[in-house]
Amino acid sequence: MPASTPQTDFRQHVLVETPEHVTLDYEIAGLGSRALAAIADHLLLACWMIAVAWGTSYLVHWSKGLGTLVYVAVIFVSVWGYFALFEGLRGGQTPGKRWVGIRVVMDTGHPVTLPAAILRNLLRVADILPGPYFVGAVMVGLHPKARRLGDLVAGTIVVRDRPHEARLPAAANPSTRPALGPPRLPEADFRLLSAYHARQAELSTAARLRLANSLYARLGRLAPELGGTAEEILEQLLEDESDRRSGPRLPGAGRGDSAARLIEQQRNRWNAFGQLADRASRQGLDSFAANELPAFAASYREVAADLARARTYRADPATLIELERLVAAGHNVLYRDRRQTMRRIWQVIAREFPAAVLQARATVLVALLAFWLPALSGYALLRARPALGEELLPETMLSRADAGAGRIKSGHGYYEAEVGERPLMAAEIITNNVQVAFVCFAGGIFFGVGALLSLAFNGLMLGASAGHFANRGLLSYLGRFVIGHGVLELNAICLAGAAGFLLGRALIAPGDLPRSDALRVAGRIAIRIVGMTVVMLLAAGMIEGLVSPGDSSWSERLIVSGSSGVLLVIYLLNGRPLPLESADPATGVRARSSLAS
Repeated sequence: MPASTPQTDFRQHVLVETPEHVTLDYEIAGLGSRALAAIADHLLLACWMIAVAWGTSYLVHWSKGLGTLVYVAVIFVSVWGYFALFEGLRGGQTPGKRWVGIRVVMDTGHPVTLPAAILRNLLRVADILPGPYFVGAVMVGLHPKARRLGDLVAGTIVVRDRPHEARLPAAANPSTRPALGPPRLPEADFRLLSAYHARQAELSTAARLRLANSLYARLGRLAPELGGTAEEILEQLLEDESDRRSGPRLPGAGRGDSAARLIEQQRNRWNAFGQLADRASRQGLDSFAANELPAFAASYREVAADLARARTYRADPATLIELERLVAAGHNVLYRDRRQTMRRIWQVIAREFPAAVLQARATVLVALLAFWLPALSGYALLRARPALGEELLPETMLSRADAGAGRIKSGHGYYEAEVGERPLMAAEIITNNVQVAFVCFAGGIFFGVGALLSLAFNGLMLGASAGHFANRGLLSYLGRFVIGHGVLELNAICLAGAAGFLLGRALIAPGDLPRSDALRVAGRIAIRIVGMTVVMLLAAGMIEGLVSPGDSSWSERLIVSGSSGVLLVIYLLNGRPLPLESADPATGVRARSSLAS
């Protein structure tokens, strides 16, 4: 029996080839480490929210409206932005992920982009269903690359930033190793073992392990005194057999000395490059002087070549892990997405958001129909059967309809607020509507059904409410409040549904793309449509909070409504087609414009 039997590595890996043709072996983060990181992040977020509540309580004593406004805004940004902003701006790591030692990256090995981080975390709404992360946990447990729904759409994976410590090769014990004698391997087996050793660097991790276990089962019994894993035993067996045979070793045998010389010669250069890579990761390449950038890129290529040589020489696992970390760090810095400058941000908002809507115009039309047809049906149903209002509408709408006649007689509108309270009202309206839009979009991942139900329900409630007020002779009373902000707000919700429909369509009818690629392409377009939805809801919320509760006349409100509609059309026409026919540098997916049309 060997001193220790080889053990199968059950950890999941993904291989990424860099432009320098060097393969990086990432270890996929499992459910346990991701759950631990999520628990830590949610505890930090809860502590932060408690601190915000405690801090804004002092503002409330000084100014109730200002304190509540700050609290609402900060809590909304914290809840929806914690994961997305940390991952998008801090190298794919939230504080919890950094503590556990895992990181979000693109499945091409590139650093995660900010749009991808936002997209994967908006889909968190779907991953948490029906209980705490049930869908997400099942997906991570069953998917070959441990991906949840958000990862599938964004094209991301979660990898270990601090891999398990590798086992160093076991050295042969001179006291137990027998004296060299005649060869003990048949010539055919010796040549097979030499060929396996020479080709190891070209094989994937899984293939290498399969071949090693197969060869060990065939040859391991000939060297019972050797210990370690299957690969280590085969390495020792090859060196021992080469020493037993007369003449020079065959090519590929006895690489340990070459690996040791490589480590000794390049150690200082690796340490220097590690310091530069850490600086670039923390401060960006802009912190480098003009003459430092070419030197950094050249050093990266040299370290990548050293990694290839170290694999060929069968260097110890600890050295290979260190070199892989250095190459990955340099790769992430040199090939990261372009910086989010103000000019770039403005380009995305001004051009790419409306361009995505134009590209997906057919899907947008479907979403508009999915909202307005139920709205018209709800209106017609309540007009035909007024008694249904008591069963369909929430108590809030019923009470406001009951109070409508009295408010009109007293000279009041549907809803009025003091001037000092309107900013708070605007903030509450904006946060509520944006959350509704996010949920509507995320529901599209369930083959579009969630987005469809959300649009149909909201449309039905709008139409039924209008029908109920019309039955009371109060349609003009309600319309006077809604007309100012309705153009932007209602169409924004329809756009959120259209973004969700893109995800559903990619799953149901991916076209000539693999379903996974179609989903990522749809996600690239959908996240821009969601961005435009947020812009529209910000404007609508400001109108609804600052203008709609006032005492302005019908004509003034129509002017606001018409102006918002005109500006919306101009905004859409300012968009330009997205480069859907070119490969995305972050995903490597060649998009097709037919998906969005």
